[in-house]
Amino acid sequence: MLLKLLRERLRDYRGWLAALVALQLVSVIASLYLPSLNAAIIDKGLSRGDTDFIWHTGMTMLLVTLLQVVAAAGATYVGAHTATGFGRDVRSTLFRTVGRFSGREVNQFGAPSLITRSTNDVQQVQMLVLMGCTMVVAAPIMMVGGVVMALREDVGLSWLMVVAVPVLAVAIGLIVSRMVPGFRLVQQRLDGVNRVLREQLMGVRVIRAFVREPYETQRFTRANADLTEVSRRVNRLMGAMFPIVMLVMNASTVAVLWFGGHRVGDGDMQVGSLTAYMTYLIQILMAVMMATFMVMMIPRASVSAERVREVLDTETSVAPPAEPVRVERVRGVVELDHVTMCYPGADVPVLRDVSLRAEPGRTVAVIGSTGSGKSTLISLVARLFDATGGRVTIDGVDVRELDPELLWGHLGIVPQKPYLFSGTVASNLRYGNPDASDEELWAALEVAQAKGFVEKMDGGLDAAIAQGGTNVSGGQRQRLCIARALVARPSIYLFDDSFSALDLATDARLRKALTPYTKDATVFIVAQRVSTITDADQIVVLDDGLVVGRGTHEELLETCETYQEIVASQAAEEVAA
Repeated sequence: MLLKLLRERLRDYRGWLAALVALQLVSVIASLYLPSLNAAIIDKGLSRGDTDFIWHTGMTMLLVTLLQVVAAAGATYVGAHTATGFGRDVRSTLFRTVGRFSGREVNQFGAPSLITRSTNDVQQVQMLVLMGCTMVVAAPIMMVGGVVMALREDVGLSWLMVVAVPVLAVAIGLIVSRMVPGFRLVQQRLDGVNRVLREQLMGVRVIRAFVREPYETQRFTRANADLTEVSRRVNRLMGAMFPIVMLVMNASTVAVLWFGGHRVGDGDMQVGSLTAYMTYLIQILMAVMMATFMVMMIPRASVSAERVREVLDTETSVAPPAEPVRVERVRGVVELDHVTMCYPGADVPVLRDVSLRAEPGRTVAVIGSTGSGKSTLISLVARLFDATGGRVTIDGVDVRELDPELLWGHLGIVPQKPYLFSGTVASNLRYGNPDASDEELWAALEVAQAKGFVEKMDGGLDAAIAQGGTNVSGGQRQRLCIARALVARPSIYLFDDSFSALDLATDARLRKALTPYTKDATVFIVAQRVSTITDADQIVVLDDGLVVGRGTHEELLETCETYQEIVASQAAEEVAA
């Protein structure tokens, strides 16, 4: 996938890349031409005292230098334009890929790792593309051209190139071979630091409530120290490359002056040719050093590219159908037919042989102890996961065959953990319907019992909401999420324990206002409190993934022992309170 993206990007920028190659070719040829002009000034102009020749050649050198500068700057611009565009496309593709992931794939990678892969890893690959665009053409041309021009000046010193270049290449190869596993470990340790930091930021209230700041500080210190230790080891290897390059370059310069000086003294070589030869040798080694920069970046970029490729090549377990079914109108008849759900790696299914039917205008409530599979059931209806057995249908069509956009466009989901996005009250509510008017927003807020506190907020609908809704209380956040689902006016409402943060009076008012608002829709309510679901048309009681009771509140009080225990336990808690 990553190589495919790069090839597509290169096809899109064929004109830019042709310009890049042309500009780098001009720049390299100009740099190779300059030493010959300098040698001509020394050997022909200064030795003969020909001032006109010196001025004429000097002006030519000035023009060639200006041409080189313009070409090099243009090549850098084109390379940067291509590399940044490639980075943009990779980040965009990663975002879309992760956006299609189900909870299974997100848990597989982990949120901190996905963030690192979408930012730091893409940046490493982008830098490699940039260096490749600016150096991969120039370095070979510089090296080959330098060898040819150096041999033109003097063949007797060619053995210096035969020695210097392989020595430098072998030394760099040995160092790079030890850097690759180090860079892979650096990225893994960076994931660890991000994971610890994210946990501490999101759980700061819990940390402070239990006075665990010293422990968390030690945990972050350990993760940070592990990253620092690996980074130092890799950086020491990187730091060794530059001294080796400079050592070979300086030793080569000394050798050229030493052996070339003897050849000048013997009359086998002119001074101008010696200076030109030394310049060409330095250019050859500079080309090797440019390749060194590339080689230095390749190990880390290859590790990052592999991590990005893992995400791009991961297929979501909730894959869209090859030939999706589209229906003209979704009525909202939901049916679970002998559904079984087992999470990857789990020993036992979380849901076993669950069957139920929900129709428009009716409310189905799901209740049970913690871990009985209530939220999983709601997730299957929304196709956040796919059932491992049986099937879930809407209007008789398996959700796995429906067009995903059609399915999700007719669902109004209020998650168990209410989440708001940074922006305003209005922008959050319009997630359900971008075209909703202010009147529709206020109507939804009134039903959700949120109109009162929103009116008191500075700006009303334009009041600021922090990321995650941290600037409003848990109950207010929950009511805003309910209002967001109501604004969409979907065919199917999924309330996943969405009333738990509300007091009994607010809960009762909300349910009373909700009934006429959702009278034409299918409503699923997952609840912990019995008082929230007493008016439901059908109550499904789950126990350890099995349906152990089904009926109205009054019917279950007579027939379902598990439901009787839940009612009795909550009544005892209310009396104790």
